[in-house]
Amino acid sequence: MREIVTVHAEVLVIGGGGAGLRAAIAAAESGARVALLSKVYPMRSHTVAAEGGAAGVAQPEDDLEAHFRDTVAGGDWLCDQSAVSYFVAHATAELTWLEHHGCPWSREPDGRVAVRKFGGMKRARTWFAADKSGFHILQTLFHTALALPSIDRFDEFFCTGLLVHDGVCHGVMALRISTGEPYLFLAPSVVLATGGAGRVYRFNTNGSIVTGDGLAMAWRAGLPLRDMEFVQVHPTALPGSGVLITEACRGEGGILLNAEGRRYLQDYGLGPETPPGQPRNKTMELGPRDRLSQAFWHEQRAGRTVPSPRGDAVHLDLRHLGAERLAERLPLICSLSEKHVGIHPKDAPIPVRPAVHYTMGGVPTSVDTSTAISGLYAAGECASVGLHGANRLGSNSLAELLVFGRAAGERAAARARAGAPPPPGSALGHAREHLCAIQALRAKKGTVRLAELRDAMGSIMDECFGIYRLGPDMERGLSRLVELRESWSDLELRDASERFNTELIAALELSCALDVALAIGASAAARKESRGSHQRLDAFSVRDDERFLAHSLVDYAESGVPAIRYGPVEITSYPPEERVYGGEAQVGDS
Repeated sequence: MREIVTVHAEVLVIGGGGAGLRAAIAAAESGARVALLSKVYPMRSHTVAAEGGAAGVAQPEDDLEAHFRDTVAGGDWLCDQSAVSYFVAHATAELTWLEHHGCPWSREPDGRVAVRKFGGMKRARTWFAADKSGFHILQTLFHTALALPSIDRFDEFFCTGLLVHDGVCHGVMALRISTGEPYLFLAPSVVLATGGAGRVYRFNTNGSIVTGDGLAMAWRAGLPLRDMEFVQVHPTALPGSGVLITEACRGEGGILLNAEGRRYLQDYGLGPETPPGQPRNKTMELGPRDRLSQAFWHEQRAGRTVPSPRGDAVHLDLRHLGAERLAERLPLICSLSEKHVGIHPKDAPIPVRPAVHYTMGGVPTSVDTSTAISGLYAAGECASVGLHGANRLGSNSLAELLVFGRAAGERAAARARAGAPPPPGSALGHAREHLCAIQALRAKKGTVRLAELRDAMGSIMDECFGIYRLGPDMERGLSRLVELRESWSDLELRDASERFNTELIAALELSCALDVALAIGASAAARKESRGSHQRLDAFSVRDDERFLAHSLVDYAESGVPAIRYGPVEITSYPPEERVYGGEAQVGDS
């Protein structure tokens, strides 16, 4: 067995994306020595793929109450309203902080920060840097972190398990991908910022690294996962590849057309079409993401979608914006469209269709990002602070990374300064046991191929836990997921090398993804109502506030279908009502 390298820090941050970098910066500026672990080089973290922008009140006609109400209604009242209040109160200051550190927000001719409308928002409040907002945010954070000598980076490390003893987190076990060396990182405060789990689905907008590693680690360490049934499907991605076509396209005035050349969203409670010669009604395309994705599903089944070589699509028409505005506001989309489908949006509509995009659920945290395990904090997409509820509004997530990343870093640093308990003397022994299990995996010579298992998981999730769901399909999917999870122990791994053993890392990622897929499936099957992104076509096709205005909590089980329980949703000032966007309430609301 290889010698385990031990690293000590005051604050350990797991994840080098937006939330992790913001947490590391905040902890370092609070005086803590920080170890920042990332599965990839930080600029390859998935935050870089975000295009549209970050939400924060910026204009005189907007206010915090409007942002609060849009977020709560968008989440179909499953949001914890104290978390939403904290978020909207701090978002603008964080976006301004980014600007002071070099983020090049787009501006109006008079010098004000430019903002655009996003879906489900009644007022424009999305700050943007053309359509490369995630790249510029991540680059700003990364460069800021580089200037702080108290942040030690550990790039290309794969974390395999949290070290938790008597309800206290003391660190994490990890593998250095380049050498295969085992590491034990010890710290009195640990921040989990590992992102979501979109890759458990076959058709998604996520990068290959988004496999739910942090969610699985926290779940196995004893924390429940919350609201995992709520998986956001983005309405506009390129068929086949899943490349994201940002909501900013619709924020700039883009419209969606079916095979008949008609703006079909008026048929789904998202506002009436305007007469010829009148200003276009943008309410329809700027409805919330769950509604637009559901509308595509209905259009597809009615035969009104557009066939493409990689599946059915609808048309996103940007031609009326003109070449100059497209070049100024949507240069990346122009490039992506030309590269992937051979179309420049000034000349022809872009074919788009829905794809899995974001994990609304995650590790339950309080507003200060602390979890039920002492010393463990979580921020970003892996966390469930109660902000997004049953459906996230576009552009809230990039601001969330900043607001709660900062809170996690400051809270973690404060705990480290306060003198947290030292790690147990058995820490190294636990690490060795963990390493033995990984070594056994490396030597596996089973009969199941990794790719086959991963493809089967993705197909089951797409078919049984997609835009619309049926009870029998979900039960069938759950049974199959349990079988796949058991099959993982019979993997055949052919790469026995130590250095850059990507097959081993992929197997560990798949183990995490299968756990998260099972948590999603069990939570979805148990929620007998329709709310936000969780829509059923059976006897439970309406929202049921009497029984299910509640957070689902799924507890870890080593085998079989995990148990589901429910916890309260915090309602402070905005009681549930009909969720209406530009027209009549859609079927499924109550």
